[in-house]
Amino acid sequence: MRTKIIATLGPASMDKEIMRGMVGHGVRILRLNFSHADAEYFRPVVAAIRELEAEENIPLTVMADLCGPKTRIGQVDGSPLTVEKGQVVCLGLPDERQGAETDKVFISLDVPALMHDIAVDDPVYLSDGMLQFRVTRVLKADRLCEMQAQNGGILTSNKGIAFPDKIHPMPALTDKDRKDLREALAIGVDAVALSFVQTREDVEEAKELIRAQGHWVPVVAKLERKRALDNIESIVEAADVVMVARGDLGVECSLMTLPVIQKRIIRACRHAQKAVIVATQMMLSMVKNPVPTRAEAADVANAVLDGSDCVMLSEETAIGSYPVETCRFIEGIAASSEAYYLERLGEPYRPSKKQDIVKYMAYSACLIAEHDGSRALVAHSSSGTTARQLSSRRPAQAIYGLTTDPRVIRWLNFFWSVNPRLVTTDIEDHTRRAMEFVKACPDFAPGDSVVITSGRPEPPGQTSTQTNTIRLFRK
Repeated sequence: MRTKIIATLGPASMDKEIMRGMVGHGVRILRLNFSHADAEYFRPVVAAIRELEAEENIPLTVMADLCGPKTRIGQVDGSPLTVEKGQVVCLGLPDERQGAETDKVFISLDVPALMHDIAVDDPVYLSDGMLQFRVTRVLKADRLCEMQAQNGGILTSNKGIAFPDKIHPMPALTDKDRKDLREALAIGVDAVALSFVQTREDVEEAKELIRAQGHWVPVVAKLERKRALDNIESIVEAADVVMVARGDLGVECSLMTLPVIQKRIIRACRHAQKAVIVATQMMLSMVKNPVPTRAEAADVANAVLDGSDCVMLSEETAIGSYPVETCRFIEGIAASSEAYYLERLGEPYRPSKKQDIVKYMAYSACLIAEHDGSRALVAHSSSGTTARQLSSRRPAQAIYGLTTDPRVIRWLNFFWSVNPRLVTTDIEDHTRRAMEFVKACPDFAPGDSVVITSGRPEPPGQTSTQTNTIRLFRK
């Protein structure tokens, strides 16, 4: 299986044997949701993951997903309430409750910036878009308004609220996130997901905080705001991994445009050699049902056919009744879709005409493997760059990413078809190190050929090990 699975851990999946079952069906990244817990709660979970990693001899990546400034309404009197289509309610800052009409439901919002410039006809969505309103009257500028329900539904306290088409310049990192980030690093997470990214500065701030703690881990930029789409190129450049977070993104943008937005983001990431995750409601019906719907199976397949590196499960594995079975279905759908994807692709992606020797080295290695019928591509790279470049070409052969850095091993888990492997420095020459790995690896039978890429310093005095060698090697 080339597409990686990210599983969110929760009450349904924190048992080590459940995790083992999910890993057996392709899970390589385990997500800890800091919206619902803190680092101390997750400390024993991380320890269990490390035990599992050692027992299965498979590198596993622990990803901390920070809460971010997800905006929620306050307490609603009488919650839960049934809202009828056409019903008028009030939305305002908490101290405006007395100014609202007493016969109308009052929804409080303790974030003044979100009420700024609110105007008649502005859409307002609650509960991930399940309840939709439109502003009909502004009672106090920037403080209080009336809204009419566009559909019926259940209104409960503390639900998320969104203002489609409005830009709110709120930073991605809150004080809680900064605390969670420091504590997550202390318990040994391998990656950090940053919620509600809108600019590259959001990503850079997170990276600076990580450096200040004396660490390096990849930062995953979650695209959930419309403003992020306007800054997509700079965000992709700054981030290590990108997530298409379709829940909030589908509220901020029209659902009718979301499938194309997903495809554009995936394409931008592949061109930049950045891993991309597709998330939200991949197999949501399996929270309660033992099989997915046909539409969900097609959705997962389309994410694979679009070229995503990872697909992510949330409620399905965190609180669902069938976490292992869900991963089994994802694994099977992905395997079937990958076969068709490679058939349709025909050959590795050719780089654009823009001169980029690193991309062409990777492309050349993939072509050699294709025409030789090689078993795999083996990339030795201290930083993981070569394995990422090979992955972006989408070769039919498996990719083995060799590195001496455990941090890079767990970063490479995000990339399509890359099998990360930790190697020692006993042998100085990188090419020779890769050849010895192939000789010892049980995945390769005698007579199998592989294409090896590596960096080899050239005299006199050169110390850089940028990839400069392609070698066809037969075991």
